[in-house]
Amino acid sequence: MASEKPVTLKDLTILGKENLPSGGGFMILPSKLGYFDLLRLELVLEGRPVVYVVKKGAALHPLLRVHLERENVHALEFAIGETAVPAYRQALADAAKGGAVIIYLPAEAATISAPMTTVPGTKLEFLLKGEIPVLPLYVHSRQDTALPIERRYSDAEVIFNFGKLLQGSEVNLASYQESLLMLAEESFGESPTLDMSLGYALIHGFKKHGTRNSVVDGKDEKILRFDKVFATALALAQVIKRETQKQRVGIILPPGLGGLICNVAVVLAGKIPVNLNFTAGRASIESAIRRGDIDRFLTADIFVRKMQSFPWPPSKQLILIERILPKMKASIAKWLLLSKVLPAPILAAVLGISRKGGRKEALLLFTSGSSGEPKGVALTHRNIIANVTQFGSRLGMQTNDSILGCLPLFHSFGCTVTLWFPIIYGLHLVTYPSPMEVKKLAQLIEKYRITLMISTPTFLRSYLRGVNRESLASIKYCVTGAEKLPSTVADAFEARFGKSVLEGYGLTETSPAFNINLPDPAPLGDEEAGYSWLPSHRQGSVGHVLPGMAVRITNPETNAPVPLHQSGMIWFKGANVFEGYLNDAKRSAEVLQNGWFRTGDIGRVDLDGFLYIEGRLSRFSKIAGEMVPHETVEEALVKAMGLESETVRKIAVVGVPDIEKGEALILLTSMPGGPEHQEILDLRYRLLDKGMPPLWIPKKMIRVSDIPVLASGKLDVQNCEKIAKAGA
Repeated sequence: MASEKPVTLKDLTILGKENLPSGGGFMILPSKLGYFDLLRLELVLEGRPVVYVVKKGAALHPLLRVHLERENVHALEFAIGETAVPAYRQALADAAKGGAVIIYLPAEAATISAPMTTVPGTKLEFLLKGEIPVLPLYVHSRQDTALPIERRYSDAEVIFNFGKLLQGSEVNLASYQESLLMLAEESFGESPTLDMSLGYALIHGFKKHGTRNSVVDGKDEKILRFDKVFATALALAQVIKRETQKQRVGIILPPGLGGLICNVAVVLAGKIPVNLNFTAGRASIESAIRRGDIDRFLTADIFVRKMQSFPWPPSKQLILIERILPKMKASIAKWLLLSKVLPAPILAAVLGISRKGGRKEALLLFTSGSSGEPKGVALTHRNIIANVTQFGSRLGMQTNDSILGCLPLFHSFGCTVTLWFPIIYGLHLVTYPSPMEVKKLAQLIEKYRITLMISTPTFLRSYLRGVNRESLASIKYCVTGAEKLPSTVADAFEARFGKSVLEGYGLTETSPAFNINLPDPAPLGDEEAGYSWLPSHRQGSVGHVLPGMAVRITNPETNAPVPLHQSGMIWFKGANVFEGYLNDAKRSAEVLQNGWFRTGDIGRVDLDGFLYIEGRLSRFSKIAGEMVPHETVEEALVKAMGLESETVRKIAVVGVPDIEKGEALILLTSMPGGPEHQEILDLRYRLLDKGMPPLWIPKKMIRVSDIPVLASGKLDVQNCEKIAKAGA
């Protein structure tokens, strides 16, 4: 029988065992606990008396139920809503007095992949009212976060990570969640795969998926199989090696087959790709080239002619791919043959690609500069491999799935998710050079049955006009980021296309993905039958953190820790967090402390682990001592002004210095109208009628021809502030 299968600790990794008290009188509250996990935990406890706590009627694995019915096994049952808290406390106290270790057994639950916990927040709240010390236990199955290019892990390869004992006032849901996230981050960081170099991972990805997956260049609908992409990149890599001795190589191309091949070629040449933001100003571009120490640039003739305003370097520094690739057919054929016959490790050795990358720089990106001068973000091999693993393991996509790649390659989401992710995971990729040509994008989505669409709220607005519902029928995930998702856009998109917009959250410094909403899992059974169900989508939030991430919240002014459920400055920790800005120790020290990254965003976590972003600190104004979020004010203004159906941004709220109250809000609008002073007065009355606090209402309106936005669709805060200050 399966129940008689011998269980050993051979494949179990134990972290934090020093946190396990030597006696009893405490409760172990695990993130999850299957039957064999339970047997291993009993072995770890080395024969100490155990009392199990189970929700009355909980759906348990049949072997777990049999285990609980044995004569020498003791269990307590409770029912939320029926069992009074005093009775629950007394039962736990009696068990604790006897020196037992109390273990909670979670019911079978429908959850997202690799969840923080399988226990709903309301149940956790009840369990934590027991008034006894609680030991958090994070149970991590290695197979839950394994890359497709790794070996297969067995069910027995598990990590038990014991947290510090929570006692007294620490025994609360916020503290438990924070501890569990820390344990998850530490457990994920144990993976040896995180030391793999990006080049080595790409070689394995191309070898594994070469004949199965393809890239479609949506501009001319040319289709190239992964193995042909690989061979072309291998041939181009040899040219790059001969052309420059510098560490970094610039790439000036939009999303497309050419951009993909160039990025892969630079990595396979053992160098660092730098996708330059060709929409930035001259000073920003020249600064990026200088700071990146770049002397060769991969681009295309047609792009050079199109981007007349770009500060192009001398022609001798340009590698024009459409000129050299047609002359390389023999070299491409040679590398196609070699890539087929040589095993991945030998091919890597031939190319000089190390298996280990670790904390060496793999990619250089520059921040959008939406609120200041662009910063050089040097992402390591570990950062990128971690984020590909985190994003991929959470989405659980299959090899027949397709991604739409139309975000700029200098955009961190466009880079990680539409370059490295599909190659390593084995997904079809359909590219297009612009995210704004939505009718063409809709045609590509329909024709190639695209399942994952990455966009921003600004670009999503354009789909609401002129795109048929049927065009997006194949979409499983419509993920948006870069800016806050207005509820008006989410509701309108779902009404038109029948697709939920899944808001995520990320920053260039986090490689970039950190949080994501996903479609809710299908229930395993009725709640009355004892099954648990944990939502994975909550509108207004940016979802759960990805596997292996830790979160903490602090006071924005003092950096003193506050509970996760309280609004404050968001800090992140994880293998995908960068290690510093390029040659900028001062600005690095401002945001990095002992591995924790200060995001600059204000937010909180709710009872079920969903993160809410309330705004960027730079997009708050302190008015008469009160912190006023610009984005919340903007959303109210959109409704008050009837702008819900607009496809482009029509307003922006900016703070300017004010002698009386510290700051005042200015409304920038591109909408035509009458006298500005009269219109802002009318708006004031409308907003007051809706219950908006007087301090939150803009003091002045300034008309502009267009609201400044960046290429990613983000608001160009810096230019908005210049306009507001000039007009105030």
